[in-house]
Amino acid sequence: MTLIRTAGPALEPITLAEAKAHLRLTHASEDELIGGLIRAAREDFERATRLCLIEQGWRLVLDAWPREGTARIFRHPVRAVTAVTVYGYDGAPAALPASSYFVDRESRPARIHLDAPPERGRALNGVEIDFSAGFGESGPDVPDLPKRAILMLVAHWYEMRGGFGPEDQPVSFPPAYERLIASQRLRRL
Repeated sequence: MTLIRTAGPALEPITLAEAKAHLRLTHASEDELIGGLIRAAREDFERATRLCLIEQGWRLVLDAWPREGTARIFRHPVRAVTAVTVYGYDGAPAALPASSYFVDRESRPARIHLDAPPERGRALNGVEIDFSAGFGESGPDVPDLPKRAILMLVAHWYEMRGGFGPEDQPVSFPPAYERLIASQRLRRL
């Protein structure tokens, strides 16, 4: 199973103005640094929680369809499954009609079920599932907790920037950040 981001988010869930207000900054001399910290904090949050904050495109690549008939999508929240493609032994793609599968977007992880799984085709990377995930297209669509966690991480990294070189970053994660994102992590039973 391989997840590939096909389209990144168009913008960040936190604006530069919001981050500067949180940091109590009024000058513009470090806007580029703060923008980079916002992006890095969002990416860390998404990596740690498997959540997508702003809508983005993804492709899940499987060697074969799972035997039980249900594939799991480990990015949340799934907004839509846009295509399911199966590759035959000859490498020819065959798109499955949307009526042949059921998508459970509410579960975490989201699930896509086929009543009749396709015959096994090429041995490696034989199935591709294209989908979009995210809470919405802009920052107001994102819940407050992820935004607070990102602001906390941005502030921490901003304060720690002077004591360590760029090659040593990120230096650490504040314990309060870890506590905030703990409830957002996907746990296995």
